[in-house]
Amino acid sequence: MPHTFFDAPLLIRDGIGTWVDTQEKPYVCNIDGMPTFKDKLPAGVKELQPVAGTPVAGNPVAGSPSDSSPEPSWGRGYQVSGTHRLPPTKFGEETKMEFVATEVVYEPLWATREAAAAFGITLIEPGQGLRMQSPIRHLENTPFEYGMFAGQQCPYLDEEHRNQLQPTVCTDLEHHDFPHVFSSVDPQLPLVISVGRYWPQRDRIFLADLWVPRGMALYMPPRPKIPNAAYIDLHGNRNSALACWRGGTQRSVQTLTLLPKDSGYFYWFWNALPTVHPLLTQP
Repeated sequence: MPHTFFDAPLLIRDGIGTWVDTQEKPYVCNIDGMPTFKDKLPAGVKELQPVAGTPVAGNPVAGSPSDSSPEPSWGRGYQVSGTHRLPPTKFGEETKMEFVATEVVYEPLWATREAAAAFGITLIEPGQGLRMQSPIRHLENTPFEYGMFAGQQCPYLDEEHRNQLQPTVCTDLEHHDFPHVFSSVDPQLPLVISVGRYWPQRDRIFLADLWVPRGMALYMPPRPKIPNAAYIDLHGNRNSALACWRGGTQRSVQTLTLLPKDSGYFYWFWNALPTVHPLLTQP
């Protein structure tokens, strides 16, 4: 009698990317909904000023985090009751956070310019571009396919359980010393990027899901570790295919992500409580 097997669910699949020299081509432009990297801004492309992010050492950014900055009016707020930081590795540092909650709800938001800026992110619409900053010269614009169950994988468990699907989705956020460009290029569905703004001295964090309409992109500047920063902007893309859960037959989302291939230093922040990610309808 023939055996019947379940198809293994797709979590995350990456493809062969295109190298980007950020010194020779420092401009990222949204040309007809696709990211294009240029040595100068093409005629007819509107230049954007990136939202102020965490300042790079030796190159302070106006409007960078300060203790007098107001808490955001975007995102769902939670009290952080404690943190536990593991010893750093060559890849980065991991911090487990404890929230005063029984579950964590991410506020769903369309990625408008204002909503993205509330988390230190610049929205790039078609016909717009900006000059990137990157301490890492060579990055790669890489195609990814995210499956609708990718959020059920928890990368913070021990080796034995790390690749097992979990019944709930945990909080999984990061920042790092290189820029990101997340491009929403799927022919049918928007891209979803989870974001947070964490206030260490105030023990508060604000969480949201940014739904990026097809043909738009998000730029995140390099965010190295800044001691005593008033707040830290975080992001995660494990739930990129969240839109698949609205129904239909599509079970994964295509996207492009600018990132380093074999370098970069990460700061991971996570919480084990189950998260809730409400769905948005088409705009």
